[in-house]
Amino acid sequence: MAKKEMVQEIRGKDSRELQYDLEQLRKELFHARLQVPTETGRSSDIRGTRRQIARILTILKQREANEGQGTKKEQEQV
Repeated sequence: MAKKEMVQEIRGKDSRELQYDLEQLRKELFHARLQVPTETGRSSDIRGTRRQIARILTILKQREANEGQGTKKEQEQV
């Protein structure tokens, strides 16, 4: 899956789904780190998981910032 498609898929989910996905990815990362890296593909799996976690966190932070800006504008109008 291309990066743009992954980002679009993530943006299409609501925050609760993203929190659940984030929890699952963190568990997956934990278990991948515990396993002995016997294949060269293991490190790329860990790297991909870390990047997916970063994408989700970035989108969650952007949503949080957008919500914060909306409340500031509303407070200024009052």
